[in-house]
Amino acid sequence: MARTVLVAYGSTYGSTAELARTVGDVLREAGLDTEVRPAADVPDLAPYEAVVLGGALYAGRWQRDARRFSRRHRWELARRPLWLLSSGPLDASATRRDLSAPAAVRRLAHRLGARAHVAFGGRLDERAKGRAARMIVRSGEGGDFRDFAAVTAWAESVARELTPQDVHGG
Repeated sequence: MARTVLVAYGSTYGSTAELARTVGDVLREAGLDTEVRPAADVPDLAPYEAVVLGGALYAGRWQRDARRFSRRHRWELARRPLWLLSSGPLDASATRRDLSAPAAVRRLAHRLGARAHVAFGGRLDERAKGRAARMIVRSGEGGDFRDFAAVTAWAESVARELTPQDVHGG
């Protein structure tokens, strides 16, 4: 049986989707059969031996589709190797290497037994809704705070952990 990894994501404006695609590309390059899909489009985890779940952060909470995915599949996620990633700091704090997860995401990681959680800077799109987002865009402080080299390095570490003995059915 081929080892298949799901990279699922909750993304409203596409920034987190781009991070997920980067993770998927790295896992494929490492020889893992990998599917990258929006969290809302994954009805069943049966085809997957491991999961990377990502969510954009909005006011300290994961994007709705990522939260719903984690609730809908909580039992299956707890039985698979699982990694979580967040995309969200939209300011200079995104350049810190030790970005901490909001409490809700830390609790989720603990509840699901995630092997790791990492937070990366996000991108504030001019289409973003909400008063705070509009204020940031108008102030000229918005922008793209994603570090694709860091995302790639993290995904490479996930790929190294996905050895045959770690993957169910492998």
